[in-house]
Amino acid sequence: MKLSNSPSVKAIWLFVTILFIAFMFVPLGKMLALSLNVGDGIGLDNYTSIVGNDSFQQVMLNSFVVAIASALSATLLAFILAYTVHWTNLPKRFKQVIKVAALFPMLLPTVTYGFAIIYTFGKQGLLTQILGFQLFENIYGFQGMWLGYTIYTLPIAFLLLNNTFQYLDKKFVIVSELMGDSSLRQFDMTVIRPLIGTFAAAMIQCFFLAFTDFGIPASIGGQYKVIAIELYTQILGASPSFEKGAVVALFMLIPSVLSICLLWYVARFNIRYDTVENIDLPTSKVKDRVLAVLSSTILFCLLMVFAVIFIIPWIKTWPYQMEFSTETVSKVLESANLMRVYKNSLIVAVLTAVFGTLITYFSALLCERSSLFKLGKFSIESSALVTNTVPGMVVGIAYLMVFSGSAVANTIFIIVISNIIHYFATPYLMSKNALSKMNLGWETTASLLGDSWFTSLRRIVIPNSFFTLIEVASFYFISAMVTISAVIFISGAKTMVLTTKIVELQHFARFDEIFILSLMILLTNICALILFAVIRHLYSRRLYGTTKEKGEPLVAPTPA
Repeated sequence: MKLSNSPSVKAIWLFVTILFIAFMFVPLGKMLALSLNVGDGIGLDNYTSIVGNDSFQQVMLNSFVVAIASALSATLLAFILAYTVHWTNLPKRFKQVIKVAALFPMLLPTVTYGFAIIYTFGKQGLLTQILGFQLFENIYGFQGMWLGYTIYTLPIAFLLLNNTFQYLDKKFVIVSELMGDSSLRQFDMTVIRPLIGTFAAAMIQCFFLAFTDFGIPASIGGQYKVIAIELYTQILGASPSFEKGAVVALFMLIPSVLSICLLWYVARFNIRYDTVENIDLPTSKVKDRVLAVLSSTILFCLLMVFAVIFIIPWIKTWPYQMEFSTETVSKVLESANLMRVYKNSLIVAVLTAVFGTLITYFSALLCERSSLFKLGKFSIESSALVTNTVPGMVVGIAYLMVFSGSAVANTIFIIVISNIIHYFATPYLMSKNALSKMNLGWETTASLLGDSWFTSLRRIVIPNSFFTLIEVASFYFISAMVTISAVIFISGAKTMVLTTKIVELQHFARFDEIFILSLMILLTNICALILFAVIRHLYSRRLYGTTKEKGEPLVAPTPA
């Protein structure tokens, strides 16, 4: 039996529907209408003007080339790391280090990657100083962006591959050996083929993220123009045009449509096992050592790029006065303006985590554990799909076009709403998957005991999905701290956050201050993760031993 208090269910659905109409579909509709605006009428002149421009065609080509190259390299590196974690007999602590280090870049905004790459591989970079020569001929442009996008998308590819590796049946390795298969054929049949669908999903996701990112090309793009920079130029450049900017924004949706079609196609290659046996693999010291060296090298190079963030702020003047100094750090931390910006970032992140978690959780609740009519459930599912395919820059542009001059313009409210809408899909799927695995009979028992809908939620459903709520909140908090693509268009002087402050400092070449702000974001995210882990641990201890048998609720239904 599903939760079926119709007035409450319909009221929540109405709120979610109004939220998406007002802050997703209306802005996108406004952007489409604006792209067709030609003088006093409508037409396709803006499209023909943009598409017929040779420079725009080159911009699109550049975007596709660097995004494809980055997706391939990130997926390959992520596969090596995931394979090392699941398909070797290396120590568990080493594997745990791989899992943590591979996700480290997610704690920093992408605009920081570019500056870190410059200070690592540039003419006066840290690695250049150590080696005595420049590893990359020209770090600005394609090479720098390719490296930055690879670092940016590697954690996403690793998460996808690492998750799928857990469901591969290792007993087929034993079967393959008994059948006398060569090492190459065994590798192909037991690893590559079962992962084809995930490989495709990882590459598509990495491509989409690289194609739509603004932070990396803004810091290290140089003369290698991509569509994210073109969109920024059309809206906030020397000769801004909302109409042409809307056209460019709509072109950014092309990968979204392609990704949906490709993901649907590659789904047929997914392999499902009746059972999965987690057995020990045959020992191969040579393979383990080779993979240990490869993984260590990948992680060392990954973390090496970010080493400058911890070093530069404490150097008096890099690279001319290589003396330890606290002057820059003290100056930045004593700035009242910076503290206000940091406070804004914290407020935005906390509000996004709280309200984002509530909205996504109750949306998932309506679809999985309520008697909401089918059309209502479809509207929520389709809205989640739309948010998953609309780039952050498009959301920011759409909000700028619709809410500019209104009461919510340049407010914390609009930034929080944009974060919730932009990142809605992943937390929604997390909540939906957790709720779908819970026994519907629990609510039946609660109903028979006289519990109301909200009482059932409070006493049964929420306690049994509390750990998912913590994961959703942590995802929203970290995403709100590092996001830049949408907020760059909708934050004002009073609502500036750390990521937009970093972009502002870029124009004044104050890179040491940029690294200090990046450290503040990093340390804040680490503290938040520790706090969420503590809450999870305390809640787990509180409920330890209350489950008698597997499948029983952590909190039993009680009469009202």
